[in-house]
Amino acid sequence: MKTTNNTVLITGGSAGIGFEIARQLSEKRNHVIILGRNPDRLEKAAAKLKNVTPIAGDVSKAEDVDKLVKRLNEDFPNLNVLINNAGRAYVYKIGIGANAAEKAADEMNTNYTSVIALTEKLLPLLAKQEEAAIVNVSSIVAFVPGSLGTYSASKAALHSYTQSLRIALEETPSIKVFELMPPLVDTEFSAEIGGSNGIPPSQVADEFISAFENDEYEIHVGQTVQIYKLFLSSPAEALKAMRGSRKPVVS
Repeated sequence: MKTTNNTVLITGGSAGIGFEIARQLSEKRNHVIILGRNPDRLEKAAAKLKNVTPIAGDVSKAEDVDKLVKRLNEDFPNLNVLINNAGRAYVYKIGIGANAAEKAADEMNTNYTSVIALTEKLLPLLAKQEEAAIVNVSSIVAFVPGSLGTYSASKAALHSYTQSLRIALEETPSIKVFELMPPLVDTEFSAEIGGSNGIPPSQVADEFISAFENDEYEIHVGQTVQIYKLFLSSPAEALKAMRGSRKPVVS
């Protein structure tokens, strides 16, 4: 997939992994559209980038998605890369009194269902392009659950959906489907669970862009490489390794 002269939409693009990918892509002569829930943070992020358009919106809200899709079709008819990066996670232990169902519903809506909704609504626009890509940002926990149980489940669902979408679009070869699977990353998003122990978002962006350019459709970053290999040989040992780590794992 080419890494220059694209029109790219990045959800959750005002901070963390999304912002770093936006920064690196904007420096490669791509026009980057960043979507974020917080207008103030979005504008501050946009001020640090070049060739960028900030749009305030929440992918978990149907009305925001409809407005976004309408604007993209009208103002950015050359959109050819969709990066589904927005995410939500709650830090809690599954058990009595955890209110897990409500938290899981919110995580599943943002991390999974909203990805399906936005992707489906943008497929007609992406299909018009000579070359297009969909990138879903899941996590190492899509293979082996970490300390955030329902977040892990939402990312496992996203991983399965991404594989199914790739198969479904085989008859539309102009659209490539990628999955970016980071381990713990040092971002504001992961601060509550020890994110300072994670890899920098710049490493995630570096490895993503390299793999994107080489059409590596499932992109394992950092510790994800080792956990995936262990998972293939022994799922039980992989789970034990994740449980034994002192670092909670979330992208």
